Amino acid sequence: MGLFGVESWVAGRCFGGKRLSEKEEGRRIPVIRRIPGGVKVATMHRRNIRLRREYLYRKSLEGKERLLYEKKRKIREALEEGKPIPTELRNEEAALRKEIDLEDEITAVPRSTIDDEYANAPEKDPKILLTTSRNPSAPLTQFVKELKIVFPNAQRMNRGGQVISEIIETCRSHDFTDVILVHENRGVPDGIVISHLPFGPTAYFGLLNVASGLTLTLLIAEVTRHDIKDKKSMGTMSEAYPHLIFDKFSTKLGERTVNILKHLFPVPKPDTKRILTFANQSDYISFRHHVYEKHGGPKSIELKEVGPRFELRLYQIKLGTMDQDEAQIEWVIKPYMNTSKKRTLLGD
Repeated sequence: MGLFGVESWVAGRCFGGKRLSEKEEGRRIPVIRRIPGGVKVATMHRRNIRLRREYLYRKSLEGKERLLYEKKRKIREALEEGKPIPTELRNEEAALRKEIDLEDEITAVPRSTIDDEYANAPEKDPKILLTTSRNPSAPLTQFVKELKIVFPNAQRMNRGGQVISEIIETCRSHDFTDVILVHENRGVPDGIVISHLPFGPTAYFGLLNVASGLTLTLLIAEVTRHDIKDKKSMGTMSEAYPHLIFDKFSTKLGERTVNILKHLFPVPKPDTKRILTFANQSDYISFRHHVYEKHGGPKSIELKEVGPRFELRLYQIKLGTMDQDEAQIEWVIKPYMNTSKKRTLLGD
């Protein structure tokens, strides 16, 4: 069976493709476990619950660690500047100074649960599932085919009748690291959702381009390799692991965005000739895909754009996977944020 063979077989044969009641849903896991060669979903389900509880427990401790860090910082600054200890910290001064003496550069700064989301990223290459909204048009299908080559180790799946919760759960059981869902509006790709597994985060991007002026006009600016007429000027699509360039992501939100995007790509070899660029301009991220060749030495480099090209607009980051409606929203764009023309959120 293929990637979703076990789950599709169970849904079609054991349950007749019908929606289950709560009692029937409770009996679903034991049935799957009796399938010859099937995935032990019950064991994985308990493991996911345990890991999720551990993650939420670490997150609950984050506020306490941040408060303790601020107290240590005030005492450290008072000692360095020769000022008296703040009145509210005098009863805790002795205990806090002992902890300060034992800290080094790594332990002095509290570790966020956000860091834990990608703690295992260096251990293995990313494994990505690419899918679309239901009943995709021909332009959306073509665009996703090109994204499959853009992201190394990506697998494309026809959405069919699969719901998001089933896709996420199956990807967890098959050790996928990310799920990318591409949306469209009237045949034009207009949105990308990137969800990191097993617990998040999930970033929501719009495929947009902004025309400058007093009145901002939103235009779709997505171009695939299929749309480029001059085939000679277009390079061949390389599948080597690419070098990444991130330009003008200087704020905390910009660094968070870079962290989400860069972990979609494995570590490249030093001599690879494939380059992906994410250039931020007024909070709109321009994506460009190039390859280069050296014909006559390092000073004669020929750069070719191979596509696709598009603009990304970040509008939400959620601390959870895309199937979790109750997940906490880390950041979301709001209407009043657009009133200031000079304000930028991702970088200068």
